[in-house]
Amino acid sequence: MTKEEKYKELVEDIRALIDGETDMIAIMSNIAADIHQTIGFWWTGFYRVIDDELVLGPFQGPIACMHIAFGRGVCGTAWKRAETVIVPDVEQFPGHIACSSQSRSEIVVPVFSHEDNKKVIAVLDIDSEHLATFDETDRKFLEEICGLI
Repeated sequence: MTKEEKYKELVEDIRALIDGETDMIAIMSNIAADIHQTIGFWWTGFYRVIDDELVLGPFQGPIACMHIAFGRGVCGTAWKRAETVIVPDVEQFPGHIACSSQSRSEIVVPVFSHEDNKKVIAVLDIDSEHLATFDETDRKFLEEICGLI
């Protein structure tokens, strides 16, 4: 099965999984688990915007940083820019926050408020232990998944 085919099935699974659910933590928990299990990433999870920082939310994988400042690291940069950030080699990203030395590439996708489509309320952070894991296919489908939240 190709990556695109996996993602198409994943999107439909997530639609069904979260249909009718209103609790944000429950939704994020099952989305992180489904992405992690289906695609097989090294770390998959959410950081929620609380006050002026990102706070660790539901995730799958090894322990992680619990707080990230606005504009810091890949997650804080995606929040600040309000756009997806793909990093083929985290060692080359200025200000990368090394929660783990095993992380080699990363994608961070903002989650926007339904009330204000420009307000970032969380970010989906996915790390790989391999270089250059993420591409436009990942961006397309992960942005679609984040739009379901």
